[in-house]
Amino acid sequence: MIGVGIIGAGHFGAVHARAMVEVDEVRLVASCRENADAAAAFAAEHGGTSYRDWRALLDDPAVDAVLIATPHDLHEEIAIGAAQAGKHILLEKPMAPNVAACDAVLAAADASRVKLMIGHVMHFALPCLKAKEIVDSGVLGAPVLGSSWMIKLWMESNRRPWHLDDASGGGMLMTAGIHALDRLIWLMGEPVVGVSAMTGTFFHEQEADDAALIGLRFANGRIGQVASVGYRNGAVTYAMDLVCENGTIRIDFDHGVSTGRDGVWAPVPGSIEPNWMGAAVAREWRALAASILNDTPSPVSGAYGRHVVACIEAVHRASAGRCEVPVTGATLMQPTIRQTHTSPESS
Repeated sequence: MIGVGIIGAGHFGAVHARAMVEVDEVRLVASCRENADAAAAFAAEHGGTSYRDWRALLDDPAVDAVLIATPHDLHEEIAIGAAQAGKHILLEKPMAPNVAACDAVLAAADASRVKLMIGHVMHFALPCLKAKEIVDSGVLGAPVLGSSWMIKLWMESNRRPWHLDDASGGGMLMTAGIHALDRLIWLMGEPVVGVSAMTGTFFHEQEADDAALIGLRFANGRIGQVASVGYRNGAVTYAMDLVCENGTIRIDFDHGVSTGRDGVWAPVPGSIEPNWMGAAVAREWRALAASILNDTPSPVSGAYGRHVVACIEAVHRASAGRCEVPVTGATLMQPTIRQTHTSPESS
């Protein structure tokens, strides 16, 4: 049994706590939140020892692994501290606000020989898993072009002031649009080598972006596009298309996955589930637990998480310069991006 401590026991920390109940190999033993009342309420609901200082949580011998679900600009310091304390790490996306911070986290995890998994939950969402099975089967050929979008309400109830600032790693793209970017990179199966983009703040009074349109060039020459939009009022659009050599794939989180051939769409059975987010987070924990217990590679490596952050850095450079910019070190990501995960049927 792996004892888990949650650092950042807030909205999404609670999602993880509920998901862990479904996973036999892990148990929540501690949680940390700076606000005393909120910390006590979290522990009362989910169990475990309550802390207000993450360093004290890391000193707890019952904690074998930590979830870090804090503001983005705290990821680097806490992840390095966790690695130095010998704790395995599930680090929520984004890995860190910039590549330099990602590199520091990677170095600390490597030096301490702990498992570092980045919480790109799309890799464990049922619609994406079904699409990955289709891509890997080769029945439609390789993906040629992908289009992925995240269009949603930005000022949700869990939005905090730091989400609105560039300096703290905020913005729609780094906070939510990153899901659309990540799942496209993963399903295209190749690292990104070039980025063009237009970003801006169109709907809200804030420093950080609330919208971005992004063009991607992959290492094999194929292309993709991402829309990241945090609207003021509307209805959520959370889907993507893959145009493959011999057919198309539509991924829709409300209606499941469909394949298109010969002008006809066909639904893929078993590609939608209630509470897909909770189920995906439970799969994340099963995958990390298996990696820890069997000493196998991280299911979503720090190198992959770094690559996604490098792409976002390139987005902002491309938008500012009004040109395509390269993503350095992209070829190093290819083995991780091609990695597959356990299917939902076997979890």
